[in-house]
Amino acid sequence: MKTKLPLLLVYLLLATTNSFAQKTKNATTKDQFVTELMAKMTLDEKIGQLNLPTSGDITTGQANSSNIAKNIEQGKVGGLFNIKSVQKIKEVQKIAVEKSRLKIPLLFGMDVIHGYETTFPIPLGLSCTWDMGLIKRSAQIAAQEASADGINWTFSPMVDISRDPRWGRVSEGSGEDKYLGSQIATAMVKGYQGDDLSKNNTIMSCVKHFALYGAPEAGREYNTVDMSRIKMYNDYFPPYKAAVDAGVGSAMASFNEIDGIPATGNHWLLTDVLRKQWGFKGFVVTDYTGINEMTEHGLGDLQTVSALALKAGVEMDMVGEGFLQTLKKSIAEGKVSIEEIDHAVRLLLNAKYDLGLFQDPFKYCDENRQKNEIFTTSNRNEARKIAAQSLVLLKNNSNLLPLKKQGTIALIGPLADAKENMAGTWSVATKQDKSVSVLEGMTAVMGINGRILYAKGSNLDDDAVFEEKATMFGKGLHRDQRTKEQLLAEALEVAKQSDIIIAVLGESAEMSGECSSRTKLEIPETQKVLLKELLKTGKPVVLVLFDGRPLVLVDENEIVPALLNAWFPGSEAGYAIADVLFGDENPSGKLTATFPRSVGQIPIYYSAKNTGRPLGNKDGTFEKFKSNYIDERNEPLYPFGYGLSYTTFKYDKVTLSSKTLNAKSSISVTITVTNTGNYDGKETIQLYIRDMVGSVTRPLKELKGFQKINFKKGETKTVTFILTAEDLKFYNSELNYNAEPGAFEVFVGPNSDTTNKNTFDLVY
Repeated sequence: MKTKLPLLLVYLLLATTNSFAQKTKNATTKDQFVTELMAKMTLDEKIGQLNLPTSGDITTGQANSSNIAKNIEQGKVGGLFNIKSVQKIKEVQKIAVEKSRLKIPLLFGMDVIHGYETTFPIPLGLSCTWDMGLIKRSAQIAAQEASADGINWTFSPMVDISRDPRWGRVSEGSGEDKYLGSQIATAMVKGYQGDDLSKNNTIMSCVKHFALYGAPEAGREYNTVDMSRIKMYNDYFPPYKAAVDAGVGSAMASFNEIDGIPATGNHWLLTDVLRKQWGFKGFVVTDYTGINEMTEHGLGDLQTVSALALKAGVEMDMVGEGFLQTLKKSIAEGKVSIEEIDHAVRLLLNAKYDLGLFQDPFKYCDENRQKNEIFTTSNRNEARKIAAQSLVLLKNNSNLLPLKKQGTIALIGPLADAKENMAGTWSVATKQDKSVSVLEGMTAVMGINGRILYAKGSNLDDDAVFEEKATMFGKGLHRDQRTKEQLLAEALEVAKQSDIIIAVLGESAEMSGECSSRTKLEIPETQKVLLKELLKTGKPVVLVLFDGRPLVLVDENEIVPALLNAWFPGSEAGYAIADVLFGDENPSGKLTATFPRSVGQIPIYYSAKNTGRPLGNKDGTFEKFKSNYIDERNEPLYPFGYGLSYTTFKYDKVTLSSKTLNAKSSISVTITVTNTGNYDGKETIQLYIRDMVGSVTRPLKELKGFQKINFKKGETKTVTFILTAEDLKFYNSELNYNAEPGAFEVFVGPNSDTTNKNTFDLVY
């Protein structure tokens, strides 16, 4: 008996554990588990689950004495954000599951936006890969690293459509197009969440900012958004819905108003659209103090706006503590109901259950994973490859690029040796000291057969106060105290010793991003002067441009022979840029946002509608009483979908399998593409349609398909797209979603400016 008793106890323990584990896999059991837990909760504990404070003063070894620990013990906290590392998170989680009455585990969220310690290109740059597999993979790696550091929830992806590059957060999204944006939203959600949220290497995703946040008036951060519902449904809603369809676990309400009501308190948006129309099953969290800010919108005091948010469909209050401070009083006064609070609590507990936190609150606190799965050589190598594919070659006269790994290269510019800026904005977990600068990357990739000479050339801007605003969060550029004349003289001396000049110019990391709106979109004047002086040397000049948004580059496009748009490529930036400049990687990025010729053209985007008086000529010549400017051309500098390669591609004519399409049939759209250049390369072949006649006005072009294909030198491939009536649907003035019969044009080419087309009819 003495030998069997321990075994019996083991069997009993295993049976109990397996029984509990089985419950976590059963949806019906989840409902039962949550219902039973909620029956034990006091009103204060329920309201506490709706509270999401920032981690504040918590440091390793001091969690129990932090100001927030008391609230956690009292069940007044549902989750924390802006806290990282297994050690800190484990300490805090222990307070929740050992010292609070009901031992409900916490969520731990963080802005894991474009990677974790291994950082990928900013989202706008990442979108320019047009490669959904790579984009999904970047999210998988981000989830792997974040979860290994204790985090189980990310406030990503940001899927806001933006057509105004004055808005700084254009850098955080995927550009101007709803179709591409929807594909990327799906890839990101599935990358973060995988097929099983209970696995310890996946994290819950949060789609943001719901909704319309990317269209603020004047391009000014947090400003009013005002648009028709037909435009919402056709142009701005699709990426959010794609994230919902992909199973996103949470959504974040935006700061802006919709139809005069802030999103955080907008019942039509958060309940009618998100839940009833789209079937969203997750929970809604506010943005930072989003509830409190409704008082500034003029909707009432904290109690009033907190009740408004709860009734609208908000389940979690980020930082503001409006729920914590006022909901109990609002219940007593009949302004909210216990049923509304219970609904919110259930959704939050469901999320914790799905993440497996009730089964194992410390499942993300594995120190071995923390040591072995973050910022690994393998992850960094993948980041390097992905970054190289995000770069967009905008100009390459006389095939100046790629460079040879020989001779003397002058590397000049304020961004050339600026590792702290390589990851770009919203890179909160990046170890900036381990990022690779352009100087480091070029030196390493060039090798021993050539040499790199470096000079800063100029500061970011002559205005030191402006530079301070543009280099926040530890992303300084080590401002040089020499005069601009001295900096320029040094750069010209270095340039004289070189065979070729690489000018590394543009924005600093925090010149774009949240609250970095700009009214002027040129590169700073002191850098423009530097570039012009370098060109006067007579040496060939390649401009490597850092930016977080489309810039106005008319002058630069005119005067430099080669221009590579680098965005902010991430922690492996210097290697990726060198790989492309030296030809180890053939650039294949394509723009996902239109580059204007002038700020006055904004908003500018390819899928605009016609007017009753369109400009008839194609050369940009002014015509009175036509839709044009007296001081600028209509067309952009670089169109949506544009991007060059070191090789060239020839597109044959578009052919169709049929000239008619009906509700039950499909059309094959076929084109033959040949690599006619001297390098292997990738090309993103893009398909657009135009609905020629509709019950409402229709865009001149709409992206409906794309394929990124690798071509060997001289290789010809036949590429086929399939169109159905579903691809032709849109929302009419009654918000009915249908395809209308009539004539359509279908375009296939290398960018949105293609005129290569055929026609067909939709018939019913």
